[in-house]
Amino acid sequence: MALARLHGGPLDGQVLPLDDETQSSLIMPYSETQVVYDRAGDAEHTGDDDGPTEIAFHYVEAQDDINPDVDGRDE
Repeated sequence: MALARLHGGPLDGQVLPLDDETQSSLIMPYSETQVVYDRAGDAEHTGDDDGPTEIAFHYVEAQDDINPDVDGRDE
């Protein structure tokens, strides 16, 4: 099993298990929308003794606008 390391966007820094190492993109739920991350390069740490395999994914877009300052209250 490989790990997906997310870069940029609202899930920056998250590390997730990746069942399929051939995936070219990830669509992840975020709040009331979805965010898209695309694969960025080849797998790293693929040897037997250098830790878990990691694949970088970079933020592309969100389905809707993301505004982290809005908490649902009317002012």
